[in-house]
Amino acid sequence: MIDLTDAIEEFNNYRGSEKKKTLIYNNKKYLVKFPDPIREKNKNISYINNAFSEYIGSNIFKIVGFKTQNTILGKYKYNEKEKIVCACEDFTDNENMLYEFENLALSTNPDKKIETELNDIMEVIEESKMICAEETKQKFWDMFVIDSLIGNTDRHNGNWGFILNKNTGKVSFSPIYDCGSALNPMIEDIEIQKINQTELKNLSINCYSCLKENGKKINYMTFIKQMKNEECNNAIKRIFLNINIDEINKFIDNVEAISKTRKDFYKNIITNRFKILKEVYENIK
Repeated sequence: MIDLTDAIEEFNNYRGSEKKKTLIYNNKKYLVKFPDPIREKNKNISYINNAFSEYIGSNIFKIVGFKTQNTILGKYKYNEKEKIVCACEDFTDNENMLYEFENLALSTNPDKKIETELNDIMEVIEESKMICAEETKQKFWDMFVIDSLIGNTDRHNGNWGFILNKNTGKVSFSPIYDCGSALNPMIEDIEIQKINQTELKNLSINCYSCLKENGKKINYMTFIKQMKNEECNNAIKRIFLNINIDEINKFIDNVEAISKTRKDFYKNIITNRFKILKEVYENIK
């Protein structure tokens, strides 16, 4: 595993809830995310497993074929304690800047506060003169499907966006980034060992997006199984055959620093969701 302790540190300008540093490694800039201390009461786990979630979630997107932020799972020694971190390569430069969807929403309709209500997001996409609505919708729903596979509970409006070329004015959908809330990072190995097959299945199914319909968070699997949203159905048609579950499982097995218990847990919940996606795909193809 790569040791990032002696990497060059720069002033950190990245936002977000997690503790982070900006480091230069092999002449590339990385946002390095540290495991956050647990803030919830009655939790025995000392730190969340967001580094593993970020690394594996991002690479599953990459395996499926998405343009995705490069990530490195590494270690960093701080105050005599070694921590597992996820280094996320900065995909912006002097010419290309990240323009998050939340900023687009603010500029598109200044009279309305846009949060994560699905209809509001679609309305912004359709109204904006800055982007190609059809392409953006397709990218959005493709991302939604894989977020459902990895159980990403925090794809809010600041966790996806666009790349704006400042010289040409060209706007394109950004690489996928910020998958740290996928794969149940709050569950520790001791808890995983106590989960039976029924509970595991329920955990796989009862996973909610931060996107909302009529004010209620969307249950990924319920939403997909209902097959009522044609754009979501079309996304499943486009990308399901690119989901290589064997390659995903092999990737998880080869990740360092994760226990077999956690690896099996990741593979099982992903496989359960994959089976649901497969059933839906067979019905709509």
